[in-house]
Amino acid sequence: MQTEFVHFKERHQRSEFVAKRFERYLTQRVADIGCFQAPLRTLLQNCDYVGVDMAGDPDIQLNLDCLKSLPFQDNEFNCVLCIEVLEHLDNLHLLFDELIRISQRYIIISLPNCWRDARRKIEKGSGDFLHYGLPVEKPADRHKWFFNCQQAENFFTYQADKHRLNIVEKFVTEKPKSLWIRAIRKLMYPGQKYNNRYANTVWVVYEKEQA
Repeated sequence: MQTEFVHFKERHQRSEFVAKRFERYLTQRVADIGCFQAPLRTLLQNCDYVGVDMAGDPDIQLNLDCLKSLPFQDNEFNCVLCIEVLEHLDNLHLLFDELIRISQRYIIISLPNCWRDARRKIEKGSGDFLHYGLPVEKPADRHKWFFNCQQAENFFTYQADKHRLNIVEKFVTEKPKSLWIRAIRKLMYPGQKYNNRYANTVWVVYEKEQA
């Protein structure tokens, strides 16, 4: 799987990456599912943007984890975005199906590699990592699923077959490191083991088969 080297120190940098990296897909009517503060609303100038979330600054406010369907018609959007959202939801599979239903053409989804942030804390035997663990009080947000890069890729491939989707792009992003560090790591952890340890995020762009 292709690797792109990028690191987001701030949340807005990820939004800027999405707007630039996927610009050619983000035209006409675009749905941003799990938009939070909806930064893409101002970054995307050439589309009719609709942001959906339970908090932040969405155009439509609803609890994604409690719905049975999104309040949109079949094939309503040229492109549907869902960037690092599904892992927060118990109804991950239901919402995935809804993303496909409301898209006329493109669906862009990303999932985090949960193993990456956990492995060093587990290896050291100490430390906490975001969105997991056992907080003393109920948190406002947490991840409901714990998976690695390979499992995310397998999920994307399976769903493509299930829904008859073409995979236009599939890649991982990784924090930039020197060539010699990456070479040593790949010798120690060949194949998919490398991505399971070091990739940050798995991305996919689907295109629906035209009838």
